[in-house]
Amino acid sequence: MAFSNGGSLMETDNHKKREGEGEDEEEDPFLAFIEYARSVISPEEDEDPSGNEEGYNGAGWSWIASRILKTCISYSSGVTAAILLSYLSQAWSEQRRVGGSKKRPEIIDQMKRKHRRAKLPNTVTIDSIYEKNFLSLSSVLEAVVVDAHVLPGTNIYMLTLGDYWSSNTIDLYLHRRYYDLVDPPNGILKKAREIFLTGCYLRTAKEGCGSPRLLPTEYLVILLDEDLDDDAILIGAQFCSDSFSSISHDGVKNGVSYSLYARIESISSLEILEQCGGLQRKQITLVDNDGVKLRFLLWNEQVILANLISVGSMLALDRPYIAIAAESALETSDEFCLEYGTATQLYLVPFVQHEEQVCLSSTQNRTQGSKLHAAADPTQGPKVSQVSLPCDSQGSIDFSNYPFQLFVADLHGKMTGISLYGVVRDVFRERETAGVIFLLKLEDSTGSIWAKLHFSQSWSLGRVSVGHTAYISGLTCSKTKQDRFELSWCETDDGAYFINLSCLPALVNSSCLHKLSRLSDLSSRRNSMHICRVWIDQVDHCHVTTRFSHAPCGHFVKEMPSGAVECSFCHCDCDSEVVMRAFYLKLTLADKNTKIFAWCTGQTAMELLQISPDEFYELSEDEQVMYPSSLENERFIVALVNCKRLAVHGSRDSQTPEADAVSWEITRALKCE
Repeated sequence: MAFSNGGSLMETDNHKKREGEGEDEEEDPFLAFIEYARSVISPEEDEDPSGNEEGYNGAGWSWIASRILKTCISYSSGVTAAILLSYLSQAWSEQRRVGGSKKRPEIIDQMKRKHRRAKLPNTVTIDSIYEKNFLSLSSVLEAVVVDAHVLPGTNIYMLTLGDYWSSNTIDLYLHRRYYDLVDPPNGILKKAREIFLTGCYLRTAKEGCGSPRLLPTEYLVILLDEDLDDDAILIGAQFCSDSFSSISHDGVKNGVSYSLYARIESISSLEILEQCGGLQRKQITLVDNDGVKLRFLLWNEQVILANLISVGSMLALDRPYIAIAAESALETSDEFCLEYGTATQLYLVPFVQHEEQVCLSSTQNRTQGSKLHAAADPTQGPKVSQVSLPCDSQGSIDFSNYPFQLFVADLHGKMTGISLYGVVRDVFRERETAGVIFLLKLEDSTGSIWAKLHFSQSWSLGRVSVGHTAYISGLTCSKTKQDRFELSWCETDDGAYFINLSCLPALVNSSCLHKLSRLSDLSSRRNSMHICRVWIDQVDHCHVTTRFSHAPCGHFVKEMPSGAVECSFCHCDCDSEVVMRAFYLKLTLADKNTKIFAWCTGQTAMELLQISPDEFYELSEDEQVMYPSSLENERFIVALVNCKRLAVHGSRDSQTPEADAVSWEITRALKCE
C-alpha cells in the first residue's frame, strides 16, 4: 500500500536480506564499536547471551548505543575509544550498583569471620562517605580489594573497595607508584587483599561520574598476614635479607635499594620545626630482628601516613629513601634515617591484641540459635535458550534491555522500548490531523518501515532529511486491524531519543566510530553514510546563495501567495517562529581519484565557507562572486549521504527540495589543519 501525505498506516517493506543485495555490504563501524564496547564493559555476561546463560544481566544494545551517542553530543569536538569506554564503564558500574541489592560482597563476608582487628582511630566507612558525600584528607579507609581492573580503553588501574562495616563499595583510581603491584596475574594488589589508605580526595557524583570515586593517593599501606603462605613467602624472600646493620654509606651513595622489616616501637607526636620554616615532622621508631633501631621520618603532608600504623605492628619498607645524617640538617645521633621516598612502598602486619575467653554467669548467658546461610551457585542452574524480558498486563514486551540490535525484520506486535538504527528514506508532516505528527520511513539492511513521530508542540529534532542515518529509541510496535505493523514514537515518553548521526559534530573527528571512504566508494555503497578526506575543487562552478530557513528544523521557508511565510518541511506559519538566514551551497569535492558535486546548508556550509551567512550577505555582489576562489584546495573531512529518494514502494517521487538534482548532501564538515 503506497502512502500519501494523509496516510496513517505503517507498512514494512522487507525487500532486502540482512546480508544485503545489489551492493557490497561492509560492517558499519558504529555498530562494530557497540559490540566491542559490550564485550569490554560486561564480558562476563556477554558469553552467548541467547543460549548459554540463564537470563541476561549484561548491558543492552540500546543502552550502549544511546550512551555512546550522548557522549558524542557532549564532546562535540570528537571522542576517542578511551573516552567512550571510560564513560560506558562508569555508567555501567553505577547501573549495577543502583540496580543491585545493597549486599556486602561475598568475599568480605568470608574474610570478616577471621577479622579480629580493632578500628584505627580515624577510620571512616564507605557507607558514611555515600551518606555525607564528603571525605577529609586525614580520614582512614580500612578496605578490602573487591576487584582490580584496567579502566576500559586506558592504562588506568581501578580498585573496587569494600569494608567490613558497609554494604556499598567505592572505586579508587590507583596511584601510578603502585601499578607494578596490581599487574596481573601475580600482582599483590588483587581481590581479597586488605589495604589501609588516607589522603584521599573524593570526586563526587556532581563532578562528572555516576557515583563517588576516590582520586589517586600516595598514602597506601598493604596488609600482610604471616599465617598465609603467599604472604609469609613474600616477607621471607623480599624483606629478610636486609637489616638495618646492612645499610652502608657506599650502598646509599651507589643507589642500592633496601627492603627492610621491623617492629614499630613508638610513634611520636607531631612536631613543628620553627627553625626550618615550620616544617611538620613525625618520627616512627623501628626495631629490626637484631634489635637495631632506626627512625622513620615523615615530613609535612606525609605525616598522615602515621594514621595507618600502630605500635607493635610489623612494618615492611620497600625502597625507602635513606638519609645520611651527617650530610643533612637532621639533628640526630643516628648514622642514617629512613624517609618516605617517591619509590617507597609500605607493607604492614598489624598487631592484634589477643583476647581471653571468660565464662558468663547464668544470668548473663543467652543462647541464640544458629542460622544457616546458603548461597546458590548460578552455574548449577538450568540453562535456557532465551532471554527474559519484562511483559506488562496487556502482553506488551519491553525490549529496552534486549542484548542484540533489533532490525526491521524482527518487529512484531506488542513490542515496546524498541531501538532502531537505519537510514531515513522519507520524512514529512502528516497533514489534516490533530496534534503535530510526522511520518518517517526508516530503512536498515532487512527492510524499511514507517513510523509516526508525535510532538507536543512542534518539530524539535533539528535538521533531518533523506539519506541521514538515525538512531531512534523508545519506539512502540503494534498491529492494526488491517494486519499491518504500526510504529509510533512520542518525544515526551521515557527513553525516547532521536539522534541524527549524520549531523553529529563529533562524528567526523571520531575515528573509532567511522572508517574513511574514498569518493569512488560512493557509487558502490550509495545507501551508507561516508566520511571522506576531500578538497574543494573547480571553484568556478561553486554556487553560493543565502536563503531564509526555519531554525527548529533547518529547512528553507517559502512565501505563500497570501504573503505568509511557511516552512517547506513543517508546513507551519513562520511569522511567529525563528527564521534565520542560511547558506545554500553547491560545490565540487575531490580526492586523489574522483570528483563529485554535492550541496549543503546550515552550519555545514558555514564550516566550508568559513564565513557566516549574514557576513556574506553584507559583501558586495562582486565580492560574493569572488569569495569561493579563496577556498580552492582547502581540505576538509566531510560526511556525505545520498539525499536522492529511492523509487521504492511507499515513497514519494520528489526528492529533497533543497537538493534539486544533486544526489549527495554534505551533512558535516571539519577543516583539516
